[in-house]
Amino acid sequence: MAQFIFDRDEEQQAIRQRLSKGKPFLLHGPSGVGKTLLLRSVLAAFPAVLYCENSATTHTVFRSIARQLLQQGNARLRKAFRDEKAIESKSAISLKGIVLDALRGGKYAIMLDHIKCPSHSFAAVVREIRWASTQVSAVAQSSHMEDVGFLQPLYSDRSEKCEIRNFDNSAAEQFVHEMIRRTGLAAPNLNEFVGKILEFSAGNPGAIVSLIGMAKYPKYRSDEHIKITPLYIDFRMNWGAVR
Repeated sequence: MAQFIFDRDEEQQAIRQRLSKGKPFLLHGPSGVGKTLLLRSVLAAFPAVLYCENSATTHTVFRSIARQLLQQGNARLRKAFRDEKAIESKSAISLKGIVLDALRGGKYAIMLDHIKCPSHSFAAVVREIRWASTQVSAVAQSSHMEDVGFLQPLYSDRSEKCEIRNFDNSAAEQFVHEMIRRTGLAAPNLNEFVGKILEFSAGNPGAIVSLIGMAKYPKYRSDEHIKITPLYIDFRMNWGAVR
């Protein structure tokens, strides 16, 4: 199902303003709320922001940064690597030294997405990057931000946090109807299903998209009706696993 941005002008503008200021911040909100989608929608205007889609380990982070710097024609990276394949063969320690050296030579910022409870050593490396005069921002899912682990103290000030929330009831209902229109979902009990979507999703756009997508599967249809109860049970099982 194609992704699109619905009713998020204020949130996009808030992210743009944060990136424009060049100061580190923590973008947070529940899984499925659209943090990554919103980030990607504005990053093209900020080529100096190096976006790490997978920030599971320091090695993956440095590989991602190295690839982006090489693509941008960074002199230090061009000197160290012929192409992106050469980056993959470098050890974590060697890559770290090259990347930190390259970062010191330019005005860059880093955005870490999809972090998985980083360790103390991961946080220490982030501090090293910041000591290299490179601002590091991050994305968190939990309202308490446990998933950013040892990075949380780096964003202790309230002004360093930017929250993306679920839709309110009105926006959620509009989004549901727009998604139904785009997907062509139809059923005799569609109005009942819409009400259940709003109840089950709590206004979370990712959950809404998932529920509507599932409703098109044959296993959740009977005489063209949507089988709401089994769909909801499977949704809760699957959604809970990815959150």
